[in-house]
This record gives sequence, C-alpha cells and structure tokens, in this order.
Amino acid sequence: MVEVINVSKYYGKFLALNSISFKVEQGEIVAFLGPNGSGKTTTMRIVTGFLQPSSGRVTVDGLDVFENDLEVKSITGYLPENPPLYPELTVEEYLTFVAELKRVPKNRIKSKVDEVIEKTALTERRKTLIGALSKGLKQRVGIAQSIVNDPKLLILDEPTVGLDPLQVIEIRNLVKKLAYEEKRTIILSTHILGEASEICKKAIIINNGNIVAVDTIENLNRSLKDVHKVAIEVKKDRAGLKNILRGHPSVLSVSDRDGKLEVESKEDIREEIVKICVQNDFGLLEIYTLKNTLEEIFVKLVQEE
Repeated sequence: MVEVINVSKYYGKFLALNSISFKVEQGEIVAFLGPNGSGKTTTMRIVTGFLQPSSGRVTVDGLDVFENDLEVKSITGYLPENPPLYPELTVEEYLTFVAELKRVPKNRIKSKVDEVIEKTALTERRKTLIGALSKGLKQRVGIAQSIVNDPKLLILDEPTVGLDPLQVIEIRNLVKKLAYEEKRTIILSTHILGEASEICKKAIIINNGNIVAVDTIENLNRSLKDVHKVAIEVKKDRAGLKNILRGHPSVLSVSDRDGKLEVESKEDIREEIVKICVQNDFGLLEIYTLKNTLEEIFVKLVQEE
C-alpha cells in the first residue's frame, strides 16, 4: 500500500530525513514511532503529498504520490497533529465541505457525511459550531474528515495528543474500530508507546531522521530475549535477598519496585532464586516472568542508533 524509497528531506542545511525506506502492506496497522523531532511528522507530510522530499520517491497503492497527487489524495485520509478545522462552520457543514474537496460523488456526499458522523459519535453535535466543541470532540471531527472519502490508507499523526485520559480512551477505541472492523491500512504516528502496543501489530521506529527498526512488535520483543526478567515477592528481608542476587554471576540488575524485586539476568535463574529463598527462609510468596515492554525496546534501539 505504501512504499517509501530513499527519501531525504532538508530544511535549509538541516537534514530532517536521511534516505529512509520502508513498506506498509495492504491492511496493516503500523505504529510510526520516534521521539519528538525525530522526523515523524515530516515523513507523514511527504507520504500524504503535503510536502515534497528533497530526494527519493513515495508510492501509495502503486501510484507515485507527486505524479498522481489527486488520485493518491482521493484514496488517502490524513489527520494532522493539528486538524485543519473551521470554527465558524457546524460539524455537518464542515464535513460536507471536505467531502466536496475530496471529490466524493455529489449523490453520495450526504450519505457519507451521515455515515462518518455516526461512526465518530457526533450525531448530537452535527449542528454545533466547531468552535464551540471541546478538544476531544474536535479530534473526532478531525478523524471524521479523514475518513469521509472512505480512504484505503489512513494516516493519523498524534491523534490523542493533548487529550484528557477519558478522551484518549475514546479516540483509541475509535481508531481500533476503524482498523480492525473496516480493515483499513493505518499508519499511526505517535510518541506514546503504550498507544502503539495497544493498537498496532507492526512498528517503524525513527530517530534523528534515520529508520532504526521495521518489524512486528512481537519480533521486536524477541530482540530482547537475551535478557530474562522476573519479579519476586517475599515475606521478609527483601534487602537481604537483593544483596545475595546482586552477587550472582548471571544477574545484570536488581531493583526494588512496589514491594517486589525485579531481576534482570543473562539466563533463566528462577530455580536458583527459589532455592536461595528456601535456604535463607525469606518466605517466597510469588515469582513470575516479566515481559519486555515496547518502551524498553524503543529505548534500546534509539540508544544504539
């Protein structure tokens, strides 16, 4: 669905993107991850045709983004970090205007506007001026405009930034519905790693204008398989157990968190830990394996880069 081939972008002398390449297949839901200033938004703007690259090529559904700009935009939905809303229009007026801009057939505009208003739970607000809406509702309008042309490709740039916790949950649920129920290809640009883990199956990680990883989140998890992590809860003398474990040749680190010890080791030493607890009468209550998080994978890859 999307192919980015050796794309570079300069702003004056500043190199924002350094010959990046990646592919997104039909029907994939991909997280585009990176710290602030890493090149995420620049990449999204180039993929959607809003910004010309300094060099390189981008295709969407086999069409060159810049040679076939109108065709590409007709099959693409884009939610920028700051949605381009018109506060003086009602929700219905604005979505009708966007549908016309996106060349939705005239005989289908009303039905498509009605459809996206229902999907984004804006029915009760359809006659409300956009300027009177909360930030969360404005974000819903932004998503509605991005899908009013029934796009094959949906690109969302930081869709939950600046929202309160309840609004974040609502928008994430909406994005998951658009992804899994409607089988769209979605690129979700975010710096919130929990959001990526919850919604996406694959991740593209960018840092300082360079792609540092392109893989499924499951495979990225395996990249840290050489580190074994366990949590241990004991009845007494947690500090004593901590000191013993720190002296173990396979142990990389021991930390105290929420009344439990978290141990990282080069190999699986759970059996040895149980023996240590029994021999020293620490009163072992619980021991279990901890999974690596996307946050840890992200930090590891960015630090290596």
